[in-house]
Amino acid sequence: MFQLLPAIRRLVLLLPLALAACVYRVDVQQGNLLKDKDVLQVEVGMTRSQVQFLLGTPMVADSFHRDRWDYAYYLRKGRSPDIQRRWIVVYFESDRVSKIDRELALKPSS
Repeated sequence: MFQLLPAIRRLVLLLPLALAACVYRVDVQQGNLLKDKDVLQVEVGMTRSQVQFLLGTPMVADSFHRDRWDYAYYLRKGRSPDIQRRWIVVYFESDRVSKIDRELALKPSS
């Protein structure tokens, strides 16, 4: 009987560790998932409605910069340390595309 106690203690200590490894982590996906072919179709001179047709509604609607649309995307799959990030900014002048930043670094502010 007394020899079973250390074995039970080990089991009680190791069981939570084993179960922690089995916990499911959900994928975290946020923002606008854009296809490369759609992003490459956006050109200088297009109207806002044409851009919205190709890329959808922008992720960030900034009331201070009405002539800038930000499309951000973030994906982290389960327990994977790999994170996919993408950030595209479309600038407008007189309701027409004036500039496109396709591959900006999306990093958290420090």
